[in-house]
Amino acid sequence: MSRFLLISLTIDAILEETTAYDRRQKLRAMTEGLNLKDVYGATLARIKEQGGKRTRLGMAALMWISHSERLLQLDELCHALAIKIGSRDLNHERIPSVETLLSSCLGLIVIDREASTIRLIHYTLQEYLCTFPDLFGPTHSIMAETCLTYLNFPAFNNISSTLSALLLVTGTPHMACHLSLG
Repeated sequence: MSRFLLISLTIDAILEETTAYDRRQKLRAMTEGLNLKDVYGATLARIKEQGGKRTRLGMAALMWISHSERLLQLDELCHALAIKIGSRDLNHERIPSVETLLSSCLGLIVIDREASTIRLIHYTLQEYLCTFPDLFGPTHSIMAETCLTYLNFPAFNNISSTLSALLLVTGTPHMACHLSLG
């Protein structure tokens, strides 16, 4: 994890306090031992305070990244976030830009540009998110419905059942084959 990003998140957590006394107390607590739970909690609170679609995008991205069985490709995540459950096709205009995705998550996710994967900033964030099992709502249901919606798109109707089974077993660039329900 970038030390500068951690410092930035820490400063943001301190500045969230409303009085000089509370800020000094937060600073003291963090210098005695960096309390990542406070940093993560404050950042999640700021994500929720963004309101509206930015909050939904940030929380959905964190849900997909933290609950997938493997690292997601950036385009897989963006497609998953663009799918409206029950829709008949992927609307490419619903795919969020990388900049919007990153800014909605307020530094909690990073992109590995070489591998084109996206991940949480640190393994401790994964551990922190696991302590709140209801944070994202019915996570597995949302992920399953999204994948089923994707698989019901007309593009998949043209694939023979044998080829479909082969694609699911071997893994291909299709999002539904890569997104695992953890």
